[in-house]
Amino acid sequence: MKHFIENRDGRRISVLVETNKNPRGLVFVMHGLSGNKEQPHIMVMINAFKERGYNVISFDTTNTHGESDGNLEDATITNYYADLEDIISWSKNQEWYKEPFILAGHSVGGICVLLYAQKFPDKIMALAPISTVISGELSFQNKKSDSLEKWRREGMKTWVGHSGRTKRLKWSHMEDRLKYDVLREVDKIRVPVLLIVGENDDSTPVEHHKILYNALKSQKEFHIIKGAEHTFRTPEQLDEIKDIFLKWIDNLSKPLSK
Repeated sequence: MKHFIENRDGRRISVLVETNKNPRGLVFVMHGLSGNKEQPHIMVMINAFKERGYNVISFDTTNTHGESDGNLEDATITNYYADLEDIISWSKNQEWYKEPFILAGHSVGGICVLLYAQKFPDKIMALAPISTVISGELSFQNKKSDSLEKWRREGMKTWVGHSGRTKRLKWSHMEDRLKYDVLREVDKIRVPVLLIVGENDDSTPVEHHKILYNALKSQKEFHIIKGAEHTFRTPEQLDEIKDIFLKWIDNLSKPLSK
């Protein structure tokens, strides 16, 4: 069932609630920068959890290309993260709400679910940050200096997405991103973590994920999808991701080996 709720700023957020008759648990799935809840790679995560009997909540953040209010050019990690908090707060009053729950997210959605787990560790059962942003500093270092300078000087970055749609993003996004680094409090993450990244991801590269993987002290898995970029698109890549998710979900119900 689709709902439209208001976030803390009075802006409308589109939320999709998909429930099972006898749910095994609750999952929140979050898209990345400029994404939405209907993207194929987001749907793969949603469907994997649905097939395993979970109630799944997905949503379009504000300031993205979806059904919620706002403009992409104003998007920040701060605003995406606040929307995640607001969705979960709204969920607490719903009959299907249950703690602890699972969080899954792609790219900026990935760092948001990690940040939430660090702030509210007791609410989390497991995490799946996919192609995740890890820190603003790593993002900054990963971009070419000339393109960064052009973005800073002009105050706006413009590019054409895979769909052919022109996208714009203010320099304030990068200034905001530099505030965040999940490595600072990585020890607060004490739950199973699933990391997946494309072999050819040039936005959140394999090397960044290795840094996070090595820093994590909890149960963890790390998968590199051969030939994939930042966003998983081909049927083969999507099938591989779904298979990884299904196996990981199944393992969550197994007792940890000693």
